[in-house]
Amino acid sequence: MSIIENKKAFHDYFIEERYEAGIALEGWEVKAIRAGRAQLKEAYVIVSNGELFLLGSHISPLTSASTHVQPDPTRTRKLLLNASEISKLIGAVERAGYTLVPINMHYMRGRIKLEIGLAKGKKQHDKRDAEKDRDWKREQQRLLRHNR
Repeated sequence: MSIIENKKAFHDYFIEERYEAGIALEGWEVKAIRAGRAQLKEAYVIVSNGELFLLGSHISPLTSASTHVQPDPTRTRKLLLNASEISKLIGAVERAGYTLVPINMHYMRGRIKLEIGLAKGKKQHDKRDAEKDRDWKREQQRLLRHNR
């Protein structure tokens, strides 16, 4: 069950492979995500010291958050994957010029998971082509419905 989607990722990148990662979250963050107060629009994934981290994601704290916790909405969050997956992703990012992009956040057996994509950036003309294709498909559907 999806919590939030990063639609901008599909507009700006060609997603080639997808991976599911766990996220190291604090208690107040889990509560806020369950309340739908998370955002992935400007988020990205970086590699540091053989580990993956989620930067730029914004999780707004609830007003009822505990008083002894100092919530930081945009803190860096560690992503949890298998060592073999991490090494594969690091190799692709460093050698082949790929980028790691968060695609969506969802529940998996009660846990919050992040789907990340191994992506290549789209050029401006690629974005225009994708938009033309999308418009043409929409027009086709409209014409088919109209002819019935």
